[in-house]
Amino acid sequence: MTSRRETAPPGFGRVRWPRFAMALGPATLLIVLMLVLTSQSVLAVSISISGEPFTVTATELHGQGFEQFGVLGNSAIRLPSHGKPIPLAATAMKSATIRHLCQAVNVGGVSMVITAGNGSDPVEATNLVVYADRFSGNASFKQLTLGQDASTLHDVPGVRGPSGAFALHATSVTISNLRQHAFATTAGTFTLPGFSLRFGGGC
Repeated sequence: MTSRRETAPPGFGRVRWPRFAMALGPATLLIVLMLVLTSQSVLAVSISISGEPFTVTATELHGQGFEQFGVLGNSAIRLPSHGKPIPLAATAMKSATIRHLCQAVNVGGVSMVITAGNGSDPVEATNLVVYADRFSGNASFKQLTLGQDASTLHDVPGVRGPSGAFALHATSVTISNLRQHAFATTAGTFTLPGFSLRFGGGC
């Protein structure tokens, strides 16, 4: 009695890695960066934050001089991390234009919502820095460098990480359907055409 060797169909169990990587999309790179920053314990820079997170959304953000590295946020109130410093990604851009910007924050149990850039003129910002613990969207980078020494960043004045820290740099970035869970934002200039503020609702 002879045994018959069974074989799998051609290609079964194989992964086409180039196609798989393309399917994940560029936005996955942002998630990978956060994981690397945390696992390698390079979150050495510290900032003071209120501890009250806010949501930021936009249909499209286009930035020039993109930089990103890890920081630790300290607050006088209890954070979700039970009072411990919370790891954040410092995302900086030398200049940025933002369409359909919406920001919502809880103020005394009521949501305060700010919107701008909903018309033909987008929101414009210079030396923009956002400190967030999570975000999502569809991202496209130009001249991307992943793993740059954070101390060598120079596009945004005053934004530089510690020597040897992991950082990401790109000459430009475009993010559509942006959504951020942020704790602080700074900017050299921030122009809000069509500015509107209301209480109640969300982004």
